Amino acid sequence: MNEIRTPVPVSFEFFPPNTPVGSEKLRGVVAELAATKPEFFSVTYGAGGSTREKTLSTVSEIAAMGHEAAAHLSCIGATRESIAEILATYRERGIRRLVALRGDLPSGTATAGEFRYAADLVRFIRQSDVGEGKHWHIEVAAYPEYHPQERYAKRDLQHFADKVAAGADSAITQFFFNPDAYFHFVEQARALASRCRSCRA
Repeated sequence: MNEIRTPVPVSFEFFPPNTPVGSEKLRGVVAELAATKPEFFSVTYGAGGSTREKTLSTVSEIAAMGHEAAAHLSCIGATRESIAEILATYRERGIRRLVALRGDLPSGTATAGEFRYAADLVRFIRQSDVGEGKHWHIEVAAYPEYHPQERYAKRDLQHFADKVAAGADSAITQFFFNPDAYFHFVEQARALASRCRSCRA
């Protein structure tokens, strides 16, 4: 496969494979997609940590192949203790990039966990950096056409701003069909950031 350079940063997202055959296929796909020079590969995380070990092993394997790998973390069903334990494991494995998400509450799940919003999770992760410099690069979700569970675009934009204020470094957009929605979202986010800076001045 010929090397391809994309004009803007991109990333690829994987579900952790369930079988040895799936793992082998994933390695092949990663090797092919690496030709596009993505910024990183990310691996999803099941609600309540249902894919915790598989996510860890997949992220570790991608990193061992020499690529930047990011592990997803979800608020759903998570406790401060469980997240702290996961962060310690990733730190030991040399993983520095995380995708912090609220996540969707699956049917039959009784508890949402100790983190209500992604901003709460980001804030907790960032607190683990105290005393050792900035270890984590934290990605969060952005919704150019706003979150399907949010009735008001302005409120959704504020949720995004809250995640940035909590310590997020960058964002991954939800898939969108209207490019104008994305450009409008960027303009609105910059305008909100400018107003916040003026308020602090």
